[in-house]
Amino acid sequence: MTAQPQSTDKLIAELRARATALGFDSFGIAAASSRPDLPAKLNAALDAGWHGDMEWMAETAERRGSPNALWPEARSIILLGVNYGPQSDPLAVLGERDRGTISVYARNRDYHEIIKGKLKELAGLLSRRSGAEVKVFVDTAPVMEKPLAEAAGLGWQGKHTVLVSREFGSWLFLGAIFTSAELPPSTPHEESCGSCTRCLDICPTNAFPAPFQLDARKCLAYLNIEHQGPIPHEFRVPMGNRIYGCDDCLAVCPWNKFASVSREAKLRARADLERPALADLARLDDDGFRSLFAASPIKRIGHARFLRNVLIAVGNSGDADLAPLAEARLDAENPLVRGAAIWALRRLAPARADAQRLASLGRESHNSVSLEWTADL
Repeated sequence: MTAQPQSTDKLIAELRARATALGFDSFGIAAASSRPDLPAKLNAALDAGWHGDMEWMAETAERRGSPNALWPEARSIILLGVNYGPQSDPLAVLGERDRGTISVYARNRDYHEIIKGKLKELAGLLSRRSGAEVKVFVDTAPVMEKPLAEAAGLGWQGKHTVLVSREFGSWLFLGAIFTSAELPPSTPHEESCGSCTRCLDICPTNAFPAPFQLDARKCLAYLNIEHQGPIPHEFRVPMGNRIYGCDDCLAVCPWNKFASVSREAKLRARADLERPALADLARLDDDGFRSLFAASPIKRIGHARFLRNVLIAVGNSGDADLAPLAEARLDAENPLVRGAAIWALRRLAPARADAQRLASLGRESHNSVSLEWTADL
């Protein structure tokens, strides 16, 4: 005999209970049609060029702006949140200039790998109980999870554009289950930032044109993760020792005072990634990089872009003892690394840089690297 669908209330109660057992901290439901405002907001940001060179955002704009453009059969979306609250103040390492600062979310396992399996299990339960079709997404498809999570009552998009939760502050990973089932939507969350502007005021590069708007081209998290070219000169000093991501605007959110440390051990910081020594990171070869970040989201930017970031941090360290590490990369195969190495060496040891300049220019074939020898510091 075919199993009869459960009553909606009983189904939702079972899904909530199973979500909690799987390690999800937040659960809510939004109608697929709950945010008709998204296409206009997305297109305005794209027209302003705030997406930088993330061309995939423009290429997928139609599907990104509407859940039903992505999947016409979707009627409801279950939004799940996993708390990744840190064990210590992530901004403390910014004062240790010989150390690298890694964004909290990247200090352990890649959250995509951790959450997707849990989402699939919960989606499977929904499908078995209701007979409905399901699809799961974890930040790997054109889905605007944050505004949908707001519609589902998980929190609200703060002035820094990140989802803010009363229970978990700015520290929630989001995942979505699209379904053809008609499920009762949760009550949307009202924006609760009030007059606070801490997240805007702390941004080292003034990346927020206005509250609730982000120009990625000025955002350090975009520049040291998504941007594939050299770090623009005007952002190198503000980058400090942020070698992957930037948590400044998240970490100062007052709602974080209610957040607890993540109960998911795989999301807690590895000790070796809480305050890694720049000297050790600058010495990594490609094999060492792959080994150190084998299960980390950091691995996706590759060794060259990672070294670019590390060398900028080396140049910002003020420690002349680190100059030989920059000098050793002047002959690196990748021009991104060579260019960052020149900048770091000129900052830390001008005399040594002058001694290397003519020889380096004589063998340099990449114009952007050559220009690093005369660019303003």
